[in-house]
Amino acid sequence: MEDKIHIGKLICNKLKENGRSVSWLARQVYCDRSNLRKMLKNNHIYSELLLRISIALDYDFFAHYSSLICNKENLLR
Repeated sequence: MEDKIHIGKLICNKLKENGRSVSWLARQVYCDRSNLRKMLKNNHIYSELLLRISIALDYDFFAHYSSLICNKENLLR
């Protein structure tokens, strides 16, 4: 299955949209800033961290994955 969602980029875009920094987010989710920066360069992220980020930014990042599930034929390509 080809990865179609780059979650790190989506999070960075939401941070920029909200005028927030990675440092701010790191404090909100109790994560080291440099580790969080590295994680945001990836196209995947641990679900527990994604939940904390979703809460901190008041945005459902899981919805991006749910939309793929609803469109099942794309998952198998």
